[in-house]
Amino acid sequence: MTLVQEDSEEDVAVVLGLGKNKMPRPFKRRRIRGRPNSFYFKPAGIRMVDLEESVLAKDEFESIRLKDFLGLDQTECAKKMEVSQSTFHRLILSARKKIADSIINGKAIRIED
Repeated sequence: MTLVQEDSEEDVAVVLGLGKNKMPRPFKRRRIRGRPNSFYFKPAGIRMVDLEESVLAKDEFESIRLKDFLGLDQTECAKKMEVSQSTFHRLILSARKKIADSIINGKAIRIED
């Protein structure tokens, strides 16, 4: 005879590393100094109603401005934004992916205000 023991939700949470009543990590504010001259870019000759849109967050815009426009190294960019290098790296990858997707697939780019 085999006994089957059912795990409680608490046991499963502990095994998964979730713990009890664990709050998510608070969002750390990021320093953003640059502002875009335009908040919207679209391919020429395509009506707005026919366009898909990629949204670039403020911190993604700032990462592009610091790294690609000003040419700073990643360590310096992260310090200026007051984030870790790994966080900066994720921001720049996300921003570049959205920009590339927009250019290749003819989407508009909207920068959050």
